[in-house]
Amino acid sequence: MGRPGRRTLPFLLVFVPIYLHGASLQEGSPVGQRKPFFERLRRLEEQFQRFQEVTLTHLQGIANNYNVSYNVDVRFQRLTEESRAVALAVNRSQAAVQVDLAHLKTWMRKTKHQGRKVDARLQALDLALSAKSREQAWEGKDQKAQQDAISRLALVVPTLQNTLAYLAHQVHSQSTRLAALEGQLQVANPDTAAQRLILAPNQPVQPGLSSPKLHQEKQALRLPLEHRNPPQDLAATLQGTQKPPSLSSHWASAAAPRDPPQLSWPPQRPGKICNTGPVFVFPNASTENVVILSPGFLKGLRALSFCSWIRMTSGYLGTLLSYATEENDNKLVLHGRDSLVPGSMHFVIGDPAFRELPLQPLLDNQWHHICVSWTSMQGRYWLYVDRRLVATGSHFRENYEIPSGGSLVLGQEQDSVGGGFDSAEAFVGSMSGLGIWDRVLLPREVANLVIGKELPTGAILTLANITLVGGFVQRTNCPCLEHCP
Repeated sequence: MGRPGRRTLPFLLVFVPIYLHGASLQEGSPVGQRKPFFERLRRLEEQFQRFQEVTLTHLQGIANNYNVSYNVDVRFQRLTEESRAVALAVNRSQAAVQVDLAHLKTWMRKTKHQGRKVDARLQALDLALSAKSREQAWEGKDQKAQQDAISRLALVVPTLQNTLAYLAHQVHSQSTRLAALEGQLQVANPDTAAQRLILAPNQPVQPGLSSPKLHQEKQALRLPLEHRNPPQDLAATLQGTQKPPSLSSHWASAAAPRDPPQLSWPPQRPGKICNTGPVFVFPNASTENVVILSPGFLKGLRALSFCSWIRMTSGYLGTLLSYATEENDNKLVLHGRDSLVPGSMHFVIGDPAFRELPLQPLLDNQWHHICVSWTSMQGRYWLYVDRRLVATGSHFRENYEIPSGGSLVLGQEQDSVGGGFDSAEAFVGSMSGLGIWDRVLLPREVANLVIGKELPTGAILTLANITLVGGFVQRTNCPCLEHCP
């Protein structure tokens, strides 16, 4: 409140000279005029006091207004700082929400991928159970057929025994008659009988004029047993409404193989395996054991063939090949895992479409050659093991094209481009002589590849395209695969 007092000082300095000047003017006036002067001075003083009060009132109002404006500025500044703090907190919250959303999207994507894998495993288990149930049904039918055949045999055996006994009796009686006739012949013509006794066994005997009956009997004995007429009771049995099958025909029908869903195993093992190039050994199921081929597919593929020598050292097949893109991490996969049926491998083209390949004999810790071919025309595919066709099918990804620009790895299954490996799907074993073609190899080319005669032309990727060998994977050179550790 010091400022309003200071502002009244100029007014006092103005009115004091005026007052002194008026007093000097009135000193020469008569005494009678002093009273009005003092009256006027008193009024002036009152007016000055009123003016001073009004001035003080205005000055206080100005001061109050100044204080109010100062408080408003302070408050506005505080509000500005608070708004900045709120904006900063909102930005931080938005950043945290974005991070949480990114994590949530990643988790949802992984969950979806795991869900697809679980569905694929369930489908594989369902197919395995269906195949097992079909096998059990076939086994039950075979057992029933065998039991029926055994029961029919049990019915036929007594008849056959009776037939054999009858034939033995006939042979004995004919032998007796023959001996009697020969005795009579010796008595009637001893010279001719002696000549006949010294004939060669294969030389036909010419009957004499006195022995036509003996010749007829010998010719009857030379007839094979199957040309003889069976007894009437056996003929009646065989000519019934339902003829029992013969022994040979029954066992032939029982031993005849039925058409299996896949071609027969085991395939023929090749001989010595040499000149296949470097061997890559995956010693364990570590997720660091990976081999990367670069570049991947330079153009889209509407057909392909994958061939390689492999040796499994674990109880499951693991992942041979995995090709992933940003759109789908399972564009092309040949993989197995420890939770699948032992010896089964999933051939995936554009997840979730896949076919299950039977590769049980590959689990014998020996070298085998595997070749998988596919074409988008009618969705045909072929699986060769040791140059034998063991599985084939159609309507698998018809008119589909595997895109280019992805990541191609060996030994691991990618859940994301170049990563997301799972030790349960890792390949454990050895690999050599790998090649990928953008066409379907002919059976002759597969056979030539196995025996080492020639490499099919047009391979787009081989082990020479390896750019990274990670983890504990070892590269060795062996003249022949049988000599590799």
